[in-house]
Amino acid sequence: MHEMSKVKRISADLLLVVTTFFWGVTFVVVKDAISGVGVFVFLSQRFMLAAFLMAAICLLLRRPFTIDLLPRGAIMGFFLFGGYAFQTAALLYTSASNAAFLTGLNVVLIPILGTIFYGYRVSRYTLMGVLLAAAGLYLLSTNGGAISPNYGDLLAVICAVSVGLHVIYTGKYAVSGDVYWLTAIQLGVVALLSLMFSFFLGARVMVWHREIAWALVITVIFATVFAFLVQTSMQRFTSPTRTALIFCLEPVFAALYAWFAAGERLGVPGFIGALMILAGMILSEFKGFHSNSWS
Repeated sequence: MHEMSKVKRISADLLLVVTTFFWGVTFVVVKDAISGVGVFVFLSQRFMLAAFLMAAICLLLRRPFTIDLLPRGAIMGFFLFGGYAFQTAALLYTSASNAAFLTGLNVVLIPILGTIFYGYRVSRYTLMGVLLAAAGLYLLSTNGGAISPNYGDLLAVICAVSVGLHVIYTGKYAVSGDVYWLTAIQLGVVALLSLMFSFFLGARVMVWHREIAWALVITVIFATVFAFLVQTSMQRFTSPTRTALIFCLEPVFAALYAWFAAGERLGVPGFIGALMILAGMILSEFKGFHSNSWS
C-alpha cells in the first residue's frame, strides 16, 4: 500500500510538471494576446471556450454529476479568477518582476494557511525546500535587483493568497466528487466573472479577433482544459505544498522558452535562482511519506 501511494504521488508530480511546462511556454503567447485585445476579453473567450469543451467532455464520458459539486467548483473558480484578476491589476502599478516574485510567494503561504486552518504539519525538509524555492524565485524574477514596495505589490500579495487558496481548496475538494465536473464548473465560474468584468469595463467580448485565434487554441486546449483537469485530478495524490513547489517551475520554463524561441539571455542571478528552485523541490523529497502531512 505504501509503495502504491508513492507511485501515485510520483506520477501526480510528473503530470503537474507537464502542466507547469504548458503554463510556462504559453506565457509569451498569452502576453501577446492580451496586449492586442485586453486581459478580460482574452480571459472571457479563453475560459468560455474551455468551459464548453470541458462540459462536452463530461457529457460525452457520462461523468456522474451531483449538486454538491456546484459550490465546490464555484469556490475553486472564485479563487482561480482572483489569481488572474489581482495579478493583472498588480501589473498596472508594479513591475512584472515584482509581480512574478510576489505571486510566486504562494509557495510559502500554502503551508502557512494549511497549518493555520487545517492543522497540517510540514516536514523540516519541505519547509527548507519552500524557503529555498522562494529565494530562487526572487533571483529568477528580479535577476537579483532590489524591490521597491508600492501599491501594486499589495495586489500581487493578494494574488498570491488567491492562488494559494485555489491550490488548497482544489486539494480539499478533489478527494471526493467527480474531478471532470469540478474542472468544468470552476472554468465556467472564471468565464462568468471575466465576462462581468469585461462588461463593467465596457469591453466587447463577443467579437471575433483573428489575431488571437491561434493563442486561444493553444491556451484553451493545453494551458486550460488539460492543465486544470490534471491539477484537479492529481492533487488527490500529492499535497498542496508540493503542488506549489512544482508550480514554481513556471517561470523557469518561461525563461527557458524565451531563451530558446526569442534568444533572451538568462543572467547569472536568474540561472542561480532556477537551480535553487530545482534544489528546493529535491530537498523536499528528503523525508518519509506521511498521510496527514502537507509535505
